Amino acid sequence: MHNIKYLIIIVLFLSITANAQESRQFTIEGKVKKPLTITLNNLSVYKSVNLDSMTIFNHLMQRKSTIRNIKGVLLKDILARVEIDAASPKILSEYYLVFTAIDNYKVVYSWNEIFNSPTGNQLMVLSSYDTEPAKTGKRNIAVITPSDFATGRRFIKGLSKISILQVN
Repeated sequence: MHNIKYLIIIVLFLSITANAQESRQFTIEGKVKKPLTITLNNLSVYKSVNLDSMTIFNHLMQRKSTIRNIKGVLLKDILARVEIDAASPKILSEYYLVFTAIDNYKVVYSWNEIFNSPTGNQLMVLSSYDTEPAKTGKRNIAVITPSDFATGRRFIKGLSKISILQVN
C-alpha cells in the first residue's frame, strides 16, 4: 500500500512538472534550406501587433476563456525570413505547416491558407497575453488565428516547432 501512495505522488509530480513547461523558443524546420529558431526575445525584432482581448470558443462555440493584453507578430513576417526549399512557386500549393506544442498538440494550416487568404493576415505568434481566468504558463509562445470562429481549436499554447512539409 505504501508503494502505491509513493507511485501516485510521483505521477502527480510528473504531471504538474510537464504542465509547467514553458515554450520560450520554437524552430521552423522541414522543407526549408536552413532551419530557423525563434526565441521569445527574437520576437521583439518583428513588427508588433496588439489586440485588447479575444474570446476563446471551443468546437461547440461555447465560451471557454478570454485572453487580454495580446502582443505578438504576424506569422507571415517570421516566414519571410525562411527560405523554402521548393523547385518553383507552383509547388508551394502542395505545402502545409504543422504547428506542434510542447504537449504534442498539433494544428495544420495549408500554404495557401496562410499566403493566399485573409487567414494569413490574422495568424499571430503571441509573445505575451493574460488569461481570464488566470492560468500559469502565460509566458509561453502561442499561436492564434483571431478570424477563426472556434478560436480554441487552433489556439496553440507552448509552441515548440513549425514543420513545413509537402504533400506526397
